[in-house]
Amino acid sequence: MTKSKLLEHLNKEQLAAVTHKSGPLLIVAGAGTGKTTVITRKIAWLVEQGLAKPNEILALTFTEKAASEMEDRVVKLLPYGYLDLWISTFHSFAKRILDAHALDIGLPVNFRLLKDTDIWVLLRQNIDRLNLDYYRPLGTPTKFLHALIKHFSRAKDELITPQDYVDFAKNFKFESDSDVTDKGDDEAGERKRIMEIAQAYAVYQKILVENDALDFGDLINYTHELFKKRPAIAKRYQKQFKYILIDEFQDTNFAQYELIKLLIGEGNNITVVGDDDQSIYKFRGASVSNILKFKKDFPQAKEITLTENYRSRQNILDLAYDFIQQNNPDRLEAKLKISKKLESKRTGKGRVEVLECKDFHEEAEAVVTRMMEKKQADRESTWNDFAVLVRSNDAGQIFMDVFDKVGIPYLQVSRRGLFFKPVVADVIAYMDYLDNHHDSQSLYKVMNFPIFGFSHNDLAGVLHYSRKKTKSLYESLREQEMVTEMSEEGKKAVEKLLALTDQHGELAKEKPVNEVFVQLVADLKFLSGLQEEGQKYASANFLDQFYRKVKDFTVDNPKRLLHDFVEEMHLELAAGEQGSLDIDTETGPETVKIITVHSAKGLEFKYVFVAALADKKFPAIKRPDPIELPDKLVKDILPSGDFHIQEERRLFYVALTRAKDELTLSYAQDYGGSSQRKPSVFLSELGLGPKTVEGQPTGKVVFSKTEKGGQKKHRLPLPRRFSFTAISDFRKCPLEYKYRHILRVPEAQTASLSFGQTIHRTLENYLKLYLQELNSKQGDLFGSTKKPEKAKLPEFSKMKEFYEESWVDDWYEDKKQKEEYRKQGRDIIKNIFEEFKVNPPKPRYIEQNFKLGIGEYLFTGKIDRADQGPGGLLIVDYKTGSGKNRPLAKVDKEQLLIYQWAANEFLKEQVRELQYWYLREGIDKKSFIGTEKQIEDVKVGLAGTIEKIVDAVKNDNFEKYHKKHQFCKYVSET
Repeated sequence: MTKSKLLEHLNKEQLAAVTHKSGPLLIVAGAGTGKTTVITRKIAWLVEQGLAKPNEILALTFTEKAASEMEDRVVKLLPYGYLDLWISTFHSFAKRILDAHALDIGLPVNFRLLKDTDIWVLLRQNIDRLNLDYYRPLGTPTKFLHALIKHFSRAKDELITPQDYVDFAKNFKFESDSDVTDKGDDEAGERKRIMEIAQAYAVYQKILVENDALDFGDLINYTHELFKKRPAIAKRYQKQFKYILIDEFQDTNFAQYELIKLLIGEGNNITVVGDDDQSIYKFRGASVSNILKFKKDFPQAKEITLTENYRSRQNILDLAYDFIQQNNPDRLEAKLKISKKLESKRTGKGRVEVLECKDFHEEAEAVVTRMMEKKQADRESTWNDFAVLVRSNDAGQIFMDVFDKVGIPYLQVSRRGLFFKPVVADVIAYMDYLDNHHDSQSLYKVMNFPIFGFSHNDLAGVLHYSRKKTKSLYESLREQEMVTEMSEEGKKAVEKLLALTDQHGELAKEKPVNEVFVQLVADLKFLSGLQEEGQKYASANFLDQFYRKVKDFTVDNPKRLLHDFVEEMHLELAAGEQGSLDIDTETGPETVKIITVHSAKGLEFKYVFVAALADKKFPAIKRPDPIELPDKLVKDILPSGDFHIQEERRLFYVALTRAKDELTLSYAQDYGGSSQRKPSVFLSELGLGPKTVEGQPTGKVVFSKTEKGGQKKHRLPLPRRFSFTAISDFRKCPLEYKYRHILRVPEAQTASLSFGQTIHRTLENYLKLYLQELNSKQGDLFGSTKKPEKAKLPEFSKMKEFYEESWVDDWYEDKKQKEEYRKQGRDIIKNIFEEFKVNPPKPRYIEQNFKLGIGEYLFTGKIDRADQGPGGLLIVDYKTGSGKNRPLAKVDKEQLLIYQWAANEFLKEQVRELQYWYLREGIDKKSFIGTEKQIEDVKVGLAGTIEKIVDAVKNDNFEKYHKKHQFCKYVSET
């Protein structure tokens, strides 16, 4: 029998883990031991061996990035392309389940998912209903809102309901006399405080229900409740998922593990992969809690420990291993009596060095000096091989200043801070100014935009005049007396600024904020002044991320003007929101990464510098939660030792094990405080002082701008996935593809696109409701043997309700056009409902995403609707235009042929008919079915276009494929 290629190059332990066929499996996987390789190979091997179909495997991890990378690796392992695997985060999985079964648990079909800042705003609006006393100081009534939100989230992590909390509060008693001393209050006072929290928790849940909203904890808890209360649904998924794999199991919380246990089928085929030494997200250091519970729940589970490390040199691994031993006896190694000592597969020693510096300026310069030395000595290295790891983002600022000074490209990898990125801060300032012309602070920032060209003298003159006359800057600019004192260039700048102010001000009164945003970004030319391609890409990326926030606002809010958005922004800033950032360290320009240790988990670098290793910097000062969850309510197994210092040690262990070849640790005696800092206790625990452990430090490098000369040309991010829209855009205009899909510059849309989105959302929600009713009528959810009822088509009133809720109110030229479209939409949905009454749909898939492998790349798309019928699927795609007197265009046929291919290969379904519904004038159906040759031609065509796109992106030579046409607006942008 031929050995599977999926098993090649695996070590003994990896091979045993991948080929484990049945029963529970615990994999303890140390840093750099190839756990992702094991998980992805195992998934592919199970499919290849016929042990499970693709949709019978559930793989869960913690971040969208990790889930996406896992998908991509599985695609490359399966020769026939990507199949319908369930690979996702816990929260995405739970949302997928609730989207399919919302009715069965009493949730609205189109519930909203709120982030912490949205919740803060919602609670601030309802603060009186929370009935707070202890947690509502007179001067700052919102002071504890963040703490309460975090506390409620922690309660949900432990599956604590509001009623559980109220019951606990009613029966609360001090355990001993020492509790009274610790709390500084009597028992009655403490009971009152806890009851206040419990009742606020109950009100909080009620507010969410009233707003058809869920938080992230609700996703897990409602799914858990669904499976508990609806055993037939749980049984359905138990039968579906023959194999369950959980990555980063050490970081799962109690609720997540309880949810997973409800999904485990009769074969107990669950594989969990974890490493307690890398647990940096668990509540109060409960790093081994669920792993020990897993051992108790599945005493027969096979254990495999991965210790062969493919990342770091042996002496770096030994240093890290000896250090983490100090967390015993609360480590898994001690509790399970196993060895977790990592053995490097790489030969040679790594260099470990400690730098002691006078102050943080000298520390940053010393680190950058070492970095430049390494770069000069190792000509094969790139700046991507270097990283500065810090405990907090604040500690990274000084390094950015020094990198700027010497011209080394860098990227601060942070999950927060979008609002303070220069280009986004400029947009916010301009929006503030548009909303209130007399906001002189914002206007002064606007006057400094390059597009206006104000000189320093003109700016100083305006400020002087404004102060002298006690007028706002805007009033000063409007006064002729002020303008006459300016230079000729200044007068032109004032004229340009005021003209745009008037133009955008009128727009802001009538149009939704997303339309205003696109217009002002285009008019103010934020990107054209950036000469360096890396800066242009980064700024475009930040603008795109902020634009997504603007668009989300217009979807979720009935008030959608710029004034409403600015008001919301100020609320978020008052809540401490900085704006979430989506940064991919593996794409974009070649840069040194400045990154927190939390964000560095899962990454590796040739040269790692761990900075600010000083007392109270790393380890950080212990800061308990403002509102602690009572231990009696906690279901996790808590450590016996100091959980804070153990958590900090694990963080430092993660930092140490990011280094492949060299590790430099640094600290300073002065970080700007009133007293000198001692070196971190971790350095003494490592047994290191300010000396070189391996090798000797070389001479100091003189800072100069010449280092930047060795920098490679900016590298555009190569897409991992391609869509039909993206490929069509490239075929039409490669430069348009670059700006729309690579730089992702915000651009205006069309009324027809908004209208199409409205119709699609309406039908999606209506058919999802119908499908849920069909599924629930197929058999009683509680396992009853009664004959199932026949599902009825939802009333037209429900479709009308979805239509109004789904209406996209953007990009219409004027009110008249908008009303014409709105009336046309009402006619369309009426026609569709009448069609459904005569020919009831049999939806099997609604808005079904798919992913297909084309060589080493992924092609993604979405099928509007696929109905089940004799002979296979009827695939339907909606077009809101007219189909009369027009044959199907080649591009339209190509799109449906792709859906046929996706149904065959991704969904493993036969297709009997492909159908377009043209909706403008009644329902005009156009049908056909593709031949094998037609589908093969489509594949070849897509592969050819993707090959051109990859070449254009890698070499930034889009002009090579660009066919110049008269009205191409993108030629002038390059």
